[in-house]
Amino acid sequence: MTNEYAFEMATSAIRFGVGVTREVGAELADLSKHHVLVFTDPNLRALLPVVTVLESLEEHKIRFSVFDRVRVEPTDQSFREAASAAQADNFDAFVAVGGGSTIDTAKAANLYSCYPADFVDYVNPPIGRGQPVPGPLKPLIAIPTTAGTGSETTGVAIFDFVQMHAKTGIAHRRLKPTLGLLDPENTRTLPAAVAASAGLDVLSHAIESYTALPFGKRPLPERPILRPAYQGSNPISDVWSLEALRLVAAYLRRAVADPADDEARASMLLAASYAGIGFGNAGVHLPHGMSYPVSGLVRDYQAPGYSVGHPLVPHGISVIVNAPAVYRFTSSACPERHLRAAEILGAKVSGARWGDAGKILADQIIEVMHDLRIPNGLRELGYRSADIPALVEGTLPQHRVTKLSPRPAGRDDLGRIFEEAMVIW
Repeated sequence: MTNEYAFEMATSAIRFGVGVTREVGAELADLSKHHVLVFTDPNLRALLPVVTVLESLEEHKIRFSVFDRVRVEPTDQSFREAASAAQADNFDAFVAVGGGSTIDTAKAANLYSCYPADFVDYVNPPIGRGQPVPGPLKPLIAIPTTAGTGSETTGVAIFDFVQMHAKTGIAHRRLKPTLGLLDPENTRTLPAAVAASAGLDVLSHAIESYTALPFGKRPLPERPILRPAYQGSNPISDVWSLEALRLVAAYLRRAVADPADDEARASMLLAASYAGIGFGNAGVHLPHGMSYPVSGLVRDYQAPGYSVGHPLVPHGISVIVNAPAVYRFTSSACPERHLRAAEILGAKVSGARWGDAGKILADQIIEVMHDLRIPNGLRELGYRSADIPALVEGTLPQHRVTKLSPRPAGRDDLGRIFEEAMVIW
């Protein structure tokens, strides 16, 4: 097998500043767009970020419709519904106002409205056929209202595949939004529990992309267009991932503790995009791969701070509960990177043995979880040891991310990691 020899830097354009939400209308007018579909969720529909967007569109005489049925933690069915809305009229651009769920939904709707296909054609293998996006999509402007997923920078759209009780996604560079408008004002009313979960997603994006399998150890694709969005760690993604981690270490606790801390909120919004650029090019690995069945198999856990009307394990929580056990497992593959991440989070690593790298990093993550009052493992989310086989089965198909683990994890390894994640401290 011939290994990969190149890596590529691909990301959306990003505009950051207090009040940039008001520029969406001018931006679309400059692109000569006339009819826009705005995506949001029911909780945001009447709030200031959406109101500001609609006022801007009206000011610049851009006709619009609003799709406000985005599901928090979207499903294949909610993606289909959004795609049908995008096909229902002659829209020439899209705007997404919300968290990662909204932005991902808009990406999928853009794709399926431009290039209709059997739903699984574009879905990541082995669940779907993994066909590349055939050509350019319509302009999509993403306006995040959470400081978490970094979806405004990436070509990835994640959803729950209901029949499999597991998350999967669609990944291709052409899915990337045209522009991300990062406005710190849009995170001002974020509930503390949502800010904590979103911030932990940023933390995990940064560490996973930095510790992912190096790009040169991946197989070489047959054609450049088949080069995956998630390429493995590389010198460019490292820069963004480490800077995101530094921002998280400095500002996450502050942003959760005080919504009026403007510096912390703005810095976490930047951290989310920095981490998005990092993992959008390098990828994530086991914590995310294992998180998908944790979210998909939820029974009755009701997450504080989320008004969604259905059981939900927020994405950042489903990722972080597995992370300490994962890093104890993966550290032997690249202990120096695990130690560097731990040092940024505040660990004293001078003289540390490489064999202790996983524990040192895990302890730093647990300290953050303690401070943010995160559930103490899978058991608090309603899982028991008897659920581990199903959790493992839900992880195994997540090749897009699990194959990026710096240390290969088989069925038995995953079972042991899940067991260790049942109770964290």
